[in-house]
Amino acid sequence: MLNLIGTYECKADVKGRVMVPAPLKKQLAPFMADGFVVKRAVFQPCLEIYPMKEWDALMRKMGDLNRFTRKNNDFIRRFTAGVKIVELDATGRLLIPKDLLSFAGISKELVVSSAINIVEIWDKDRYEQAIDDAADDFADLAEEVMGDKSDGANGIS
Repeated sequence: MLNLIGTYECKADVKGRVMVPAPLKKQLAPFMADGFVVKRAVFQPCLEIYPMKEWDALMRKMGDLNRFTRKNNDFIRRFTAGVKIVELDATGRLLIPKDLLSFAGISKELVVSSAINIVEIWDKDRYEQAIDDAADDFADLAEEVMGDKSDGANGIS
Protein backbone atom coordinates (compact mmCIF):
# COMPACT_ATOMS: atom_id res chain seq x y z
CA MET A 1 0.00 0.00 0.00
CA LEU A 2 1.16 3.49 -0.81
CA ASN A 3 2.07 5.54 2.26
CA LEU A 4 2.92 9.13 1.36
CA ILE A 5 4.54 11.36 3.97
CA GLY A 6 4.81 15.12 4.27
CA THR A 7 3.09 18.50 4.35
CA TYR A 8 4.53 21.34 2.28
CA GLU A 9 3.74 25.00 1.67
CA CYS A 10 3.82 25.95 -2.01
CA LYS A 11 2.70 28.63 -4.42
CA ALA A 12 0.57 28.41 -7.54
CA ASP A 13 1.49 30.62 -10.46
CA VAL A 14 -1.11 32.62 -12.42
CA LYS A 15 -1.79 29.63 -14.69
CA GLY A 16 -2.44 27.30 -11.74
CA ARG A 17 0.85 25.44 -11.92
CA VAL A 18 2.32 24.14 -8.69
CA MET A 19 5.90 22.95 -8.29
CA VAL A 20 5.66 19.58 -6.53
CA PRO A 21 8.09 19.59 -3.58
CA ALA A 22 11.15 17.39 -4.20
CA PRO A 23 10.54 14.99 -1.26
CA LEU A 24 6.98 14.35 -2.43
CA LYS A 25 8.03 14.09 -6.06
CA LYS A 26 10.55 11.42 -5.06
CA GLN A 27 7.79 9.41 -3.32
CA LEU A 28 5.51 9.76 -6.36
CA ALA A 29 8.23 8.88 -8.90
CA PRO A 30 7.08 5.25 -9.37
CA PHE A 31 3.62 6.56 -10.38
CA MET A 32 4.66 9.41 -12.71
CA ALA A 33 4.34 7.45 -15.96
CA ASP A 34 0.72 6.51 -15.27
CA GLY A 35 -0.37 10.03 -14.32
CA PHE A 36 -2.74 11.22 -11.61
CA VAL A 37 -6.38 12.11 -11.08
CA VAL A 38 -7.38 15.33 -9.35
CA LYS A 39 -10.85 15.80 -7.89
CA ARG A 40 -12.89 17.76 -5.38
CA ALA A 41 -12.76 16.37 -1.85
CA VAL A 42 -16.03 15.07 -0.41
CA PHE A 43 -15.86 16.48 3.12
CA GLN A 44 -13.52 19.48 2.88
CA PRO A 45 -12.95 22.44 0.52
CA CYS A 46 -9.75 20.98 -0.88
CA LEU A 47 -8.57 18.89 -3.81
CA GLU A 48 -7.41 15.29 -3.80
CA ILE A 49 -4.77 13.86 -6.10
CA TYR A 50 -4.79 10.12 -6.65
CA PRO A 51 -1.99 8.20 -8.36
CA MET A 52 -3.73 6.41 -11.25
CA LYS A 53 -3.17 3.02 -9.57
CA GLU A 54 -5.02 4.21 -6.43
CA TRP A 55 -7.78 5.78 -8.54
CA ASP A 56 -8.26 2.57 -10.51
CA ALA A 57 -8.58 0.56 -7.26
CA LEU A 58 -11.21 3.00 -5.99
CA MET A 59 -13.10 2.88 -9.28
CA ARG A 60 -13.17 -0.94 -9.15
CA LYS A 61 -14.94 -0.68 -5.77
CA MET A 62 -17.36 1.92 -7.11
CA GLY A 63 -17.94 -0.24 -10.19
CA ASP A 64 -19.44 -2.87 -7.90
CA LEU A 65 -22.25 -0.50 -6.94
CA ASN A 66 -25.64 -1.27 -8.47
CA ARG A 67 -26.24 1.51 -11.03
CA PHE A 68 -29.98 0.74 -10.95
CA THR A 69 -30.14 2.09 -7.40
CA ARG A 70 -30.73 5.84 -7.66
CA LYS A 71 -28.57 6.81 -4.65
CA ASN A 72 -25.64 4.80 -6.04
CA ASN A 73 -25.96 6.50 -9.40
CA ASP A 74 -26.24 9.93 -7.78
CA PHE A 75 -23.21 9.23 -5.59
CA ILE A 76 -21.07 8.13 -8.53
CA ARG A 77 -22.05 11.21 -10.54
CA ARG A 78 -21.30 13.61 -7.69
CA PHE A 79 -18.10 11.84 -6.63
CA THR A 80 -16.65 12.00 -10.14
CA ALA A 81 -17.88 15.53 -10.96
CA GLY A 82 -14.99 17.67 -12.15
CA VAL A 83 -12.47 14.81 -12.15
CA LYS A 84 -9.46 15.48 -14.36
CA ILE A 85 -6.35 13.53 -15.37
CA VAL A 86 -3.17 15.49 -14.66
CA GLU A 87 0.54 14.90 -15.17
CA LEU A 88 3.70 16.57 -13.98
CA ASP A 89 5.42 18.56 -16.70
CA ALA A 90 9.13 18.30 -17.50
CA THR A 91 10.02 20.76 -14.72
CA GLY A 92 8.00 18.93 -12.05
CA ARG A 93 4.98 21.23 -12.05
CA LEU A 94 1.40 20.11 -11.76
CA LEU A 95 -1.20 22.12 -13.69
CA ILE A 96 -4.38 22.34 -11.62
CA PRO A 97 -7.48 23.16 -13.68
CA LYS A 98 -9.04 26.56 -12.96
CA ASP A 99 -12.46 25.16 -11.98
CA LEU A 100 -10.85 22.99 -9.31
CA LEU A 101 -8.69 25.85 -8.03
CA SER A 102 -11.86 27.88 -7.69
CA PHE A 103 -13.67 25.08 -5.82
CA ALA A 104 -10.83 24.87 -3.28
CA GLY A 105 -10.47 28.65 -2.98
CA ILE A 106 -6.82 28.47 -4.03
CA SER A 107 -5.29 31.62 -5.44
CA LYS A 108 -1.58 31.58 -4.68
CA GLU A 109 -0.52 30.26 -1.27
CA LEU A 110 -1.33 26.59 -0.80
CA VAL A 111 -0.51 23.50 1.21
CA VAL A 112 0.23 20.11 -0.32
CA SER A 113 -0.35 17.44 2.30
CA SER A 114 -0.10 13.66 2.19
CA ALA A 115 -3.10 11.64 3.33
CA ILE A 116 -1.88 8.03 3.28
CA ASN A 117 -2.33 7.07 -0.39
CA ILE A 118 -3.45 10.43 -1.83
CA VAL A 119 -2.30 14.04 -1.75
CA GLU A 120 -4.54 16.89 -0.61
CA ILE A 121 -4.13 20.40 -2.00
CA TRP A 122 -5.50 23.20 0.17
CA ASP A 123 -5.63 26.95 0.17
CA LYS A 124 -3.10 27.75 2.91
CA ASP A 125 -5.51 29.75 5.09
CA ARG A 126 -8.26 27.12 4.79
CA TYR A 127 -5.80 24.35 5.69
CA GLU A 128 -4.60 26.17 8.80
CA GLN A 129 -8.21 26.89 9.81
CA ALA A 130 -9.20 23.23 9.33
CA ILE A 131 -6.26 22.08 11.46
CA ASP A 132 -7.04 24.67 14.14
CA ASP A 133 -10.75 23.76 14.16
CA ALA A 134 -9.95 20.07 14.58
CA ALA A 135 -7.35 20.61 17.32
CA ASP A 136 -9.87 20.91 20.15
CA ASP A 137 -11.58 17.59 19.54
CA PHE A 138 -8.76 15.59 17.95
CA ALA A 139 -8.17 13.48 21.07
CA ASP A 140 -11.85 12.49 21.14
CA LEU A 141 -11.81 11.78 17.41
CA ALA A 142 -8.65 9.66 17.72
CA GLU A 143 -10.20 7.62 20.50
CA GLU A 144 -13.42 7.13 18.56
CA VAL A 145 -11.73 6.16 15.30
CA MET A 146 -8.75 4.20 16.57
CA GLY A 147 -9.62 3.30 20.16
CA ASP A 148 -11.46 0.06 19.44
CA LYS A 149 -8.74 -1.36 17.24
CA SER A 150 -5.98 -3.50 18.58
CA ASP A 151 -2.79 -4.99 17.27
CA GLY A 152 -2.43 -7.95 19.57
CA ALA A 153 -1.99 -6.97 23.20
CA ASN A 154 -0.11 -3.77 22.35
CA GLY A 155 -2.81 -1.73 20.59
CA ILE A 156 -2.11 0.55 17.61
CA SER A 157 0.27 3.10 19.13
